[in-house]
Amino acid sequence: MRETLPEGAEVLDTEWELLLECARPQPDPQRLAERLREPLDWASMTTFAEDHSVLGLASARLANFDENLIPADSRESLRVWRRAYTLFTMNLTAEMFRLFEGFAQAGVEALVIKGPVLSARCYGDPGLRQYGDLDLIVRDAEIQRATELMIRFGYEPSVPLTAIQAKKIPGEYVFRQTSTKLLVEFHTELTFRYHPRPLPLENIFKRQARVEIDSHLLPALSPEDELVLICIHGAKHFWEQLSYIADVAAFVSVQKLDWARVQSAAAEVGGERMLYVGLRLAADVLGAPLPENVGAVVRSDRVVGRLVDQIVRWLPAAGSAPPGIVERAMFRVRMRGGILSGVAYLFRLSFSPTEEDWVEGTENKRHWFLDALGRPFRLARKYGSDGKS
Repeated sequence: MRETLPEGAEVLDTEWELLLECARPQPDPQRLAERLREPLDWASMTTFAEDHSVLGLASARLANFDENLIPADSRESLRVWRRAYTLFTMNLTAEMFRLFEGFAQAGVEALVIKGPVLSARCYGDPGLRQYGDLDLIVRDAEIQRATELMIRFGYEPSVPLTAIQAKKIPGEYVFRQTSTKLLVEFHTELTFRYHPRPLPLENIFKRQARVEIDSHLLPALSPEDELVLICIHGAKHFWEQLSYIADVAAFVSVQKLDWARVQSAAAEVGGERMLYVGLRLAADVLGAPLPENVGAVVRSDRVVGRLVDQIVRWLPAAGSAPPGIVERAMFRVRMRGGILSGVAYLFRLSFSPTEEDWVEGTENKRHWFLDALGRPFRLARKYGSDGKS
Protein backbone atom coordinates (compact mmCIF):
# COMPACT_ATOMS: atom_id res chain seq x y z
CA MET A 1 0.00 0.00 0.00
CA ARG A 2 1.18 3.50 -0.71
CA GLU A 3 2.82 5.20 2.25
CA THR A 4 0.41 8.12 1.85
CA LEU A 5 -2.66 5.97 2.46
CA PRO A 6 -3.12 6.67 6.21
CA GLU A 7 -3.25 10.44 5.56
CA GLY A 8 -5.29 10.21 2.34
CA ALA A 9 -7.39 7.12 2.95
CA GLU A 10 -10.55 8.93 1.89
CA VAL A 11 -9.18 9.02 -1.67
CA LEU A 12 -9.68 5.25 -1.84
CA ASP A 13 -13.15 5.11 -0.28
CA THR A 14 -14.75 3.95 -3.53
CA GLU A 15 -12.10 1.30 -4.10
CA TRP A 16 -12.47 0.11 -0.51
CA GLU A 17 -16.24 -0.22 -0.81
CA LEU A 18 -15.81 -2.23 -4.01
CA LEU A 19 -13.25 -4.46 -2.32
CA LEU A 20 -15.56 -5.06 0.65
CA GLU A 21 -18.36 -6.11 -1.70
CA CYS A 22 -16.02 -8.49 -3.56
CA ALA A 23 -14.95 -10.06 -0.24
CA ARG A 24 -18.48 -10.79 0.95
CA PRO A 25 -19.51 -14.47 1.07
CA GLN A 26 -22.45 -13.62 -1.22
CA PRO A 27 -21.65 -10.39 -3.11
CA ASP A 28 -24.62 -8.53 -4.53
CA PRO A 29 -24.21 -8.12 -8.34
CA GLN A 30 -26.31 -4.94 -8.28
CA ARG A 31 -24.16 -3.34 -5.57
CA LEU A 32 -21.02 -4.41 -7.46
CA ALA A 33 -22.35 -2.78 -10.63
CA GLU A 34 -23.15 0.41 -8.71
CA ARG A 35 -19.60 0.54 -7.34
CA LEU A 36 -18.16 -0.08 -10.79
CA ARG A 37 -20.12 2.84 -12.25
CA GLU A 38 -18.39 5.23 -9.86
CA PRO A 39 -15.01 6.75 -10.82
CA LEU A 40 -12.31 4.21 -9.94
CA ASP A 41 -8.54 4.28 -9.92
CA TRP A 42 -8.00 0.76 -11.24
CA ALA A 43 -4.24 0.73 -10.58
CA SER A 44 -4.91 1.62 -6.94
CA MET A 45 -7.75 -0.88 -6.82
CA THR A 46 -5.47 -3.71 -7.95
CA THR A 47 -2.75 -2.72 -5.51
CA PHE A 48 -5.31 -2.35 -2.75
CA ALA A 49 -6.69 -5.86 -3.42
CA GLU A 50 -3.24 -7.41 -3.56
CA ASP A 51 -2.17 -5.72 -0.31
CA HIS A 52 -5.24 -7.23 1.33
CA SER A 53 -4.62 -10.64 -0.32
CA VAL A 54 -8.05 -10.67 -1.94
CA LEU A 55 -7.06 -10.06 -5.56
CA GLY A 56 -8.09 -13.63 -6.38
CA LEU A 57 -11.55 -13.03 -4.95
CA ALA A 58 -11.85 -9.65 -6.65
CA SER A 59 -10.84 -10.99 -10.07
CA ALA A 60 -13.34 -13.85 -9.76
CA ARG A 61 -16.19 -11.62 -8.59
CA LEU A 62 -15.61 -9.10 -11.40
CA ALA A 63 -14.99 -11.58 -14.22
CA ASN A 64 -18.52 -11.41 -15.63
CA PHE A 65 -18.84 -7.64 -15.89
CA ASP A 66 -18.42 -6.14 -19.36
CA GLU A 67 -16.05 -3.46 -20.65
CA ASN A 68 -18.61 -0.74 -20.07
CA LEU A 69 -17.89 -1.14 -16.36
CA ILE A 70 -14.32 -2.46 -16.35
CA PRO A 71 -11.75 -0.94 -18.71
CA ALA A 72 -10.24 -3.39 -21.20
CA ASP A 73 -6.68 -2.94 -19.93
CA SER A 74 -7.77 -3.51 -16.31
CA ARG A 75 -9.73 -6.59 -17.33
CA GLU A 76 -6.67 -7.94 -19.16
CA SER A 77 -4.43 -7.19 -16.18
CA LEU A 78 -6.75 -9.15 -13.89
CA ARG A 79 -6.92 -12.01 -16.39
CA VAL A 80 -3.12 -12.25 -16.66
CA TRP A 81 -2.71 -12.16 -12.89
CA ARG A 82 -5.40 -14.81 -12.45
CA ARG A 83 -3.77 -17.13 -14.98
CA ALA A 84 -0.32 -16.82 -13.35
CA TYR A 85 -1.77 -17.39 -9.89
CA THR A 86 -3.77 -20.40 -11.05
CA LEU A 87 -0.59 -21.98 -12.42
CA PHE A 88 1.17 -21.30 -9.11
CA THR A 89 -1.60 -22.90 -7.04
CA MET A 90 -1.72 -25.89 -9.37
CA ASN A 91 2.01 -26.43 -8.91
CA LEU A 92 1.76 -26.05 -5.14
CA THR A 93 -1.23 -28.39 -4.93
CA ALA A 94 0.55 -31.04 -7.03
CA GLU A 95 3.56 -30.71 -4.73
CA MET A 96 1.28 -31.15 -1.72
CA PHE A 97 0.04 -34.46 -3.18
CA ARG A 98 3.65 -35.60 -3.71
CA LEU A 99 4.70 -34.68 -0.18
CA PHE A 100 1.78 -36.47 1.45
CA GLU A 101 2.51 -39.59 -0.55
CA GLY A 102 6.07 -39.46 0.74
CA PHE A 103 4.96 -38.81 4.33
CA ALA A 104 2.59 -41.78 4.20
CA GLN A 105 5.35 -44.08 2.98
CA ALA A 106 7.64 -42.86 5.76
CA GLY A 107 4.94 -43.10 8.43
CA VAL A 108 4.96 -39.36 9.27
CA GLU A 109 1.49 -38.06 10.07
CA ALA A 110 0.71 -34.49 8.99
CA LEU A 111 -2.31 -32.22 8.57
CA VAL A 112 -2.81 -29.41 6.05
CA ILE A 113 -3.89 -26.05 7.42
CA LYS A 114 -4.88 -22.88 5.55
CA GLY A 115 -3.61 -22.75 1.93
CA PRO A 116 -5.43 -24.80 -0.71
CA VAL A 117 -7.51 -26.77 1.79
CA LEU A 118 -8.92 -23.64 3.43
CA SER A 119 -9.52 -22.16 -0.03
CA ALA A 120 -11.48 -25.26 -1.05
CA ARG A 121 -13.47 -25.18 2.18
CA CYS A 122 -14.28 -21.48 1.92
CA TYR A 123 -14.70 -20.93 -1.80
CA GLY A 124 -14.98 -24.37 -3.39
CA ASP A 125 -11.75 -23.73 -5.31
CA PRO A 126 -8.18 -24.42 -4.06
CA GLY A 127 -6.92 -21.49 -6.13
CA LEU A 128 -9.33 -18.71 -5.18
CA ARG A 129 -7.84 -17.79 -1.80
CA GLN A 130 -4.44 -16.06 -1.97
CA TYR A 131 -1.51 -17.81 -0.27
CA GLY A 132 2.19 -18.12 -0.96
CA ASP A 133 3.16 -21.37 0.73
CA LEU A 134 1.94 -24.67 2.08
CA ASP A 135 1.32 -24.97 5.84
CA LEU A 136 1.40 -28.32 7.61
CA ILE A 137 1.12 -29.53 11.21
CA VAL A 138 3.29 -32.35 12.52
CA ARG A 139 4.13 -33.51 16.02
CA ASP A 140 7.20 -31.93 17.58
CA ALA A 141 8.60 -35.44 18.11
CA GLU A 142 8.50 -35.94 14.32
CA ILE A 143 10.10 -32.67 13.23
CA GLN A 144 13.61 -34.08 12.83
CA ARG A 145 12.34 -36.95 10.67
CA ALA A 146 10.18 -34.53 8.70
CA THR A 147 13.21 -32.30 8.12
CA GLU A 148 15.27 -35.21 6.86
CA LEU A 149 12.42 -36.20 4.53
CA MET A 150 12.12 -32.67 3.16
CA ILE A 151 15.85 -32.56 2.43
CA ARG A 152 15.47 -35.87 0.59
CA PHE A 153 12.56 -34.34 -1.39
CA GLY A 154 14.82 -31.53 -2.61
CA TYR A 155 14.11 -28.84 -0.01
CA GLU A 156 16.51 -26.60 1.84
CA PRO A 157 15.61 -26.04 5.53
CA SER A 158 15.80 -22.60 7.10
CA VAL A 159 16.35 -24.16 10.54
CA PRO A 160 19.55 -26.23 10.71
CA LEU A 161 19.43 -29.74 12.13
CA THR A 162 21.85 -28.67 14.87
CA ALA A 163 19.28 -26.14 16.13
CA ILE A 164 16.52 -28.76 16.02
CA GLN A 165 18.70 -31.18 17.97
CA ALA A 166 19.37 -28.41 20.50
CA LYS A 167 15.55 -28.11 20.94
CA LYS A 168 15.43 -24.52 19.68
CA ILE A 169 11.87 -23.66 18.64
CA PRO A 170 11.43 -21.30 15.67
CA GLY A 171 8.27 -19.48 14.69
CA GLU A 172 7.83 -22.17 12.03
CA TYR A 173 10.06 -24.64 10.20
CA VAL A 174 10.42 -23.22 6.69
CA PHE A 175 11.59 -25.27 3.71
CA ARG A 176 12.33 -23.91 0.24
CA GLN A 177 12.51 -26.17 -2.79
CA THR A 178 15.82 -25.49 -4.47
CA SER A 179 14.52 -25.87 -8.04
CA THR A 180 11.07 -24.21 -7.95
CA LYS A 181 11.47 -22.01 -4.82
CA LEU A 182 8.15 -23.31 -3.47
CA LEU A 183 7.80 -22.80 0.29
CA VAL A 184 6.50 -25.31 2.83
CA GLU A 185 6.11 -24.41 6.51
CA PHE A 186 5.80 -26.96 9.29
CA HIS A 187 4.12 -26.12 12.59
CA THR A 188 4.15 -28.18 15.78
CA GLU A 189 2.39 -27.93 19.12
CA LEU A 190 5.37 -25.84 20.29
CA THR A 191 5.41 -23.27 17.48
CA PHE A 192 1.81 -22.10 17.98
CA ARG A 193 2.90 -19.41 20.44
CA TYR A 194 -0.12 -17.23 19.80
CA HIS A 195 -2.51 -19.85 21.11
CA PRO A 196 -3.06 -18.79 24.73
CA ARG A 197 -2.86 -22.41 25.88
CA PRO A 198 -0.78 -25.25 24.41
CA LEU A 199 -2.31 -26.79 21.31
CA PRO A 200 -3.77 -30.23 22.28
CA LEU A 201 -2.23 -31.89 19.26
CA GLU A 202 -3.36 -35.45 19.96
CA ASN A 203 -6.97 -34.26 20.25
CA ILE A 204 -6.51 -32.29 17.03
CA PHE A 205 -5.27 -35.38 15.19
CA LYS A 206 -8.14 -37.48 16.58
CA ARG A 207 -10.71 -34.95 15.34
CA GLN A 208 -9.14 -34.57 11.91
CA ALA A 209 -11.23 -34.53 8.74
CA ARG A 210 -10.60 -35.26 5.07
CA VAL A 211 -10.91 -32.61 2.37
CA GLU A 212 -11.15 -33.66 -1.27
CA ILE A 213 -9.10 -31.77 -3.85
CA ASP A 214 -8.75 -33.15 -7.38
CA SER A 215 -9.83 -36.63 -6.26
CA HIS A 216 -7.25 -36.64 -3.44
CA LEU A 217 -8.46 -36.91 0.16
CA LEU A 218 -6.18 -34.77 2.30
CA PRO A 219 -5.93 -34.90 6.11
CA ALA A 220 -6.98 -31.58 7.59
CA LEU A 221 -8.29 -30.06 10.79
CA SER A 222 -11.91 -30.61 11.72
CA PRO A 223 -14.01 -27.65 10.55
CA GLU A 224 -14.43 -26.51 14.15
CA ASP A 225 -10.68 -26.60 14.85
CA GLU A 226 -9.95 -24.83 11.55
CA LEU A 227 -12.32 -21.98 12.40
CA VAL A 228 -10.67 -21.45 15.78
CA LEU A 229 -7.22 -21.59 14.21
CA ILE A 230 -7.93 -18.97 11.52
CA CYS A 231 -9.43 -16.64 14.15
CA ILE A 232 -6.32 -16.96 16.33
CA HIS A 233 -4.16 -16.48 13.23
CA GLY A 234 -6.08 -13.30 12.39
CA ALA A 235 -5.58 -12.06 15.95
CA LYS A 236 -1.86 -12.81 15.73
CA HIS A 237 -1.66 -10.45 12.74
CA PHE A 238 -4.00 -7.82 14.25
CA TRP A 239 -6.57 -8.60 11.51
CA GLU A 240 -4.67 -6.17 9.30
CA GLN A 241 -5.72 -7.81 6.02
CA LEU A 242 -9.23 -8.12 4.69
CA SER A 243 -8.43 -11.69 3.62
CA TYR A 244 -8.38 -12.86 7.25
CA ILE A 245 -11.94 -11.60 7.74
CA ALA A 246 -13.08 -12.89 4.33
CA ASP A 247 -11.90 -16.40 5.22
CA VAL A 248 -13.90 -16.42 8.46
CA ALA A 249 -16.96 -14.98 6.74
CA ALA A 250 -16.84 -17.54 3.93
CA PHE A 251 -16.10 -20.40 6.31
CA VAL A 252 -19.09 -19.81 8.59
CA SER A 253 -21.30 -19.22 5.54
CA VAL A 254 -20.62 -22.54 3.80
CA GLN A 255 -19.42 -25.02 6.43
CA LYS A 256 -21.81 -27.08 8.54
CA LEU A 257 -20.45 -26.38 12.00
CA ASP A 258 -21.20 -27.91 15.36
CA TRP A 259 -21.18 -24.65 17.33
CA ALA A 260 -20.91 -26.43 20.68
CA ARG A 261 -17.73 -28.06 19.39
CA VAL A 262 -16.48 -24.70 18.10
CA GLN A 263 -16.92 -23.24 21.59
CA SER A 264 -15.25 -26.26 23.16
CA ALA A 265 -12.30 -26.11 20.75
CA ALA A 266 -11.82 -22.40 21.48
CA ALA A 267 -12.00 -22.95 25.25
CA GLU A 268 -9.48 -25.79 24.95
CA VAL A 269 -6.82 -23.29 23.82
CA GLY A 270 -8.11 -20.22 25.68
CA GLY A 271 -9.09 -18.54 22.43
CA GLU A 272 -12.75 -17.67 23.08
CA ARG A 273 -12.37 -13.93 22.69
CA MET A 274 -10.19 -14.33 19.59
CA LEU A 275 -12.96 -16.47 18.11
CA TYR A 276 -15.63 -13.92 19.04
CA VAL A 277 -13.67 -11.06 17.48
CA GLY A 278 -13.26 -13.04 14.25
CA LEU A 279 -16.98 -13.85 14.12
CA ARG A 280 -18.00 -10.28 14.93
CA LEU A 281 -15.72 -8.92 12.18
CA ALA A 282 -17.11 -11.43 9.69
CA ALA A 283 -20.67 -10.39 10.54
CA ASP A 284 -20.16 -6.62 10.83
CA VAL A 285 -17.67 -6.02 8.03
CA LEU A 286 -18.79 -8.61 5.45
CA GLY A 287 -22.32 -9.55 6.47
CA ALA A 288 -21.61 -13.19 7.34
CA PRO A 289 -24.65 -14.95 8.84
CA LEU A 290 -24.30 -16.24 12.42
CA PRO A 291 -26.78 -18.45 14.28
CA GLU A 292 -28.92 -16.29 16.56
CA ASN A 293 -27.55 -17.78 19.79
CA VAL A 294 -23.95 -17.47 18.58
CA GLY A 295 -24.46 -13.87 17.50
CA ALA A 296 -25.97 -13.03 20.89
CA VAL A 297 -22.95 -14.42 22.74
CA VAL A 298 -20.50 -12.64 20.43
CA ARG A 299 -22.26 -9.28 20.80
CA SER A 300 -22.63 -9.56 24.58
CA ASP A 301 -18.86 -9.08 25.07
CA ARG A 302 -18.30 -5.31 25.15
CA VAL A 303 -14.52 -5.69 24.88
CA VAL A 304 -15.05 -7.58 21.62
CA GLY A 305 -17.01 -4.60 20.30
CA ARG A 306 -14.24 -2.17 21.23
CA LEU A 307 -11.59 -4.40 19.65
CA VAL A 308 -13.62 -4.66 16.45
CA ASP A 309 -13.97 -0.87 16.30
CA GLN A 310 -10.19 -0.57 16.71
CA ILE A 311 -9.51 -3.11 13.97
CA VAL A 312 -11.96 -1.47 11.54
CA ARG A 313 -10.10 1.83 11.95
CA TRP A 314 -6.72 0.44 10.91
CA LEU A 315 -7.98 -2.23 8.49
CA PRO A 316 -7.95 -0.19 5.21
CA ALA A 317 -4.23 0.57 5.64
CA ALA A 318 -3.46 -3.17 5.19
CA GLY A 319 -0.61 -3.06 7.69
CA SER A 320 1.12 -0.02 6.18
CA ALA A 321 0.38 1.97 9.35
CA PRO A 322 0.77 -0.69 12.06
CA PRO A 323 -0.12 0.03 15.68
CA GLY A 324 2.74 1.11 17.93
CA ILE A 325 4.26 -1.09 20.58
CA VAL A 326 2.00 0.09 23.43
CA GLU A 327 -1.15 -0.29 21.34
CA ARG A 328 0.02 -3.74 20.23
CA ALA A 329 0.62 -4.78 23.83
CA MET A 330 -2.81 -3.61 25.00
CA PHE A 331 -4.43 -5.34 22.04
CA ARG A 332 -2.78 -8.64 23.03
CA VAL A 333 -3.92 -8.28 26.64
CA ARG A 334 -7.55 -7.51 25.70
CA MET A 335 -7.65 -10.18 23.01
CA ARG A 336 -6.75 -12.88 25.54
CA GLY A 337 -9.64 -12.02 27.86
CA GLY A 338 -9.19 -11.07 31.51
CA ILE A 339 -6.53 -8.79 32.99
CA LEU A 340 -4.39 -11.42 34.71
CA SER A 341 -4.64 -13.95 31.90
CA GLY A 342 -4.03 -11.17 29.35
CA VAL A 343 -0.91 -9.90 31.09
CA ALA A 344 0.40 -13.46 31.46
CA TYR A 345 -0.24 -14.03 27.75
CA LEU A 346 1.60 -10.84 26.80
CA PHE A 347 4.51 -11.74 29.09
CA ARG A 348 4.81 -15.19 27.51
CA LEU A 349 4.78 -13.77 23.99
CA SER A 350 7.38 -11.15 24.96
CA PHE A 351 9.81 -13.75 26.27
CA SER A 352 9.26 -16.69 23.88
CA PRO A 353 12.21 -16.47 21.45
CA THR A 354 11.97 -17.44 17.79
CA GLU A 355 14.68 -17.74 15.15
CA GLU A 356 14.69 -13.94 14.85
CA ASP A 357 16.09 -13.82 18.38
CA TRP A 358 18.82 -16.37 17.83
CA VAL A 359 22.39 -15.18 17.38
CA GLU A 360 23.63 -16.34 13.99
CA GLY A 361 26.16 -19.14 14.27
CA THR A 362 25.28 -20.03 17.86
CA GLU A 363 21.84 -21.59 17.32
CA ASN A 364 22.87 -24.85 18.98
CA LYS A 365 25.13 -23.32 21.65
CA ARG A 366 23.48 -20.23 23.12
CA HIS A 367 20.97 -21.01 25.90
CA TRP A 368 17.33 -20.18 25.15
CA PHE A 369 17.21 -18.00 28.28
CA LEU A 370 19.65 -15.54 26.71
CA ASP A 371 17.55 -15.46 23.55
CA ALA A 372 14.46 -14.80 25.70
CA LEU A 373 16.14 -11.88 27.49
CA GLY A 374 17.02 -10.24 24.17
CA ARG A 375 13.57 -10.65 22.61
CA PRO A 376 11.78 -7.68 24.30
CA PHE A 377 14.55 -5.34 23.18
CA ARG A 378 14.30 -6.58 19.58
CA LEU A 379 10.51 -6.13 19.64
CA ALA A 380 10.90 -2.60 21.05
CA ARG A 381 13.33 -1.70 18.27
CA LYS A 382 11.04 -3.18 15.64
CA TYR A 383 7.73 -1.72 16.81
CA GLY A 384 8.73 1.32 18.89
CA SER A 385 7.54 4.48 17.18
CA ASP A 386 10.95 6.15 17.45
CA GLY A 387 13.13 3.05 17.54
CA LYS A 388 14.17 3.86 21.11
CA SER A 389 11.20 2.56 23.11
